[in-house]
Amino acid sequence: MKTNKISITGLIFLALAFTGCEDKLLNLTPESVLTSSNFYQKANDINQTVLGIYNSLQTRRQTDYLLMEVPSDNLYMSTNTTIAGSQDVDYLSVNSDNALVSAFWNTTYNGIFRANSVLMNIDKPTDYAATMKDQYIGEAKFMRALFYFDLVRMFGDVPKVITKISIEEAAGTAKSSQEEIYALIIEDLTDAVSKLPLKTTIAKGRASKGAAVGLLGKVYVYRKDYSNAKTYLEQLIKNYDYSLVPTFSSLWKVATEDNNEILFTVKYLDGTNGQSLSTSYTLNGGIIGVADRGNETSLPSWSLMKKYEKGDTRKDVTFQEWWTSPTTPNAVPIYYPYVSKYAVAHTINSSGLDIPVLRYADILLLYAETLNGLNLTSQALVELNKVRERAFGNTTFNYTSAQVSTSAVFLEKLFLERQLELAYEHERWFDLVRSGKLTELTIEERLYNNITQVPVTAVLTPKPYMTVYPIPQAQIDLSATLKQNQGY
Repeated sequence: MKTNKISITGLIFLALAFTGCEDKLLNLTPESVLTSSNFYQKANDINQTVLGIYNSLQTRRQTDYLLMEVPSDNLYMSTNTTIAGSQDVDYLSVNSDNALVSAFWNTTYNGIFRANSVLMNIDKPTDYAATMKDQYIGEAKFMRALFYFDLVRMFGDVPKVITKISIEEAAGTAKSSQEEIYALIIEDLTDAVSKLPLKTTIAKGRASKGAAVGLLGKVYVYRKDYSNAKTYLEQLIKNYDYSLVPTFSSLWKVATEDNNEILFTVKYLDGTNGQSLSTSYTLNGGIIGVADRGNETSLPSWSLMKKYEKGDTRKDVTFQEWWTSPTTPNAVPIYYPYVSKYAVAHTINSSGLDIPVLRYADILLLYAETLNGLNLTSQALVELNKVRERAFGNTTFNYTSAQVSTSAVFLEKLFLERQLELAYEHERWFDLVRSGKLTELTIEERLYNNITQVPVTAVLTPKPYMTVYPIPQAQIDLSATLKQNQGY
């Protein structure tokens, strides 16, 4: 039997791949007779498998904050809710048995397995409508690239699996170098750009040509290949219909979540196919107009909160400092900061607010970083200030050339702007790593006491090897060749 043992969840692909998007099909054919050889006969079978790829990201995205925000200076774990492995992430003491790291690995490789299944079976159906075959190839390659981009940034060298492999082959599959993984990502995205349709001709939540162009530009920024990054980011900015929305707050409302700033997002539907992130950030006692109770898994750090300048409209959208219990709405508010970016009225643990993966503000900041990397700092300043002008509603707080007199100073301003603009959008840990600032994160100011005006601090001891997470021990144990990352 051919299978992919690199991902434990991939072993049960036929039973799980279409959860939430294939019930109608499974009601027609018993699971016991569905196999990879008799399933992929119609174009709709391929379409349903493509939807299964998105399902993997939909499952994972609502908990990505635990590995991408909690270990940064943006967020810290609350003592009111216990999540296995989260305290170790919070204090930068993760080991190879961490449950969160293992879940991330499994779900991401499961998404890759599903993408591979599409690409390996794409030629079987003969009833494709015009351009649909190319679209499905483009979607599968876009998603595979996105998953590998996450893996290579999280773990460094990882196994490259692009076909079905036997159990024996899986056990003998070693890690591929970051260079090899990035080469695959770039190859996949380049092909996706050529095959995907424009956003106006594909359903919201599915990958479009613009999303692939933007992600490819982002990948090149991470590679510090600024020449190629400039090519693709400029292509997106000049030739595609994306722009900053006038008000930052409209990005975080269900009614206006589909807008020209979103390149790619994970879609959710309240109550039936919702996300838990809104509830995770909601205080245990609930929030008026949001939910009567919450999980309060984590809270905003003072390290981040104090960085917002007066007049920055992103501050009150990103977090709220004062709280009133829904049970006593007329009571005097108490100082109890919480993340409010995803605070919309929702069904508990099933919010309908989408979780963005890539938006235009990120593109502009990446473009500014690219121009600075090409020694075009004056041009880079223009792009950086576009984001600041939206944040403040005017040009008063725009940076001047005197304030960014060197390329190094510009980078400091840029990464600060990324922290403020993209807070709790699962970017901060990656930015700390690639800017070389992770090892400088030795003191984090967490809960701020507004009476004494002194924050509670946590002492952290980041080490250079912590710029990647450990390979899950369960995967090491399954393999004869998979080696642990240095330091773990």
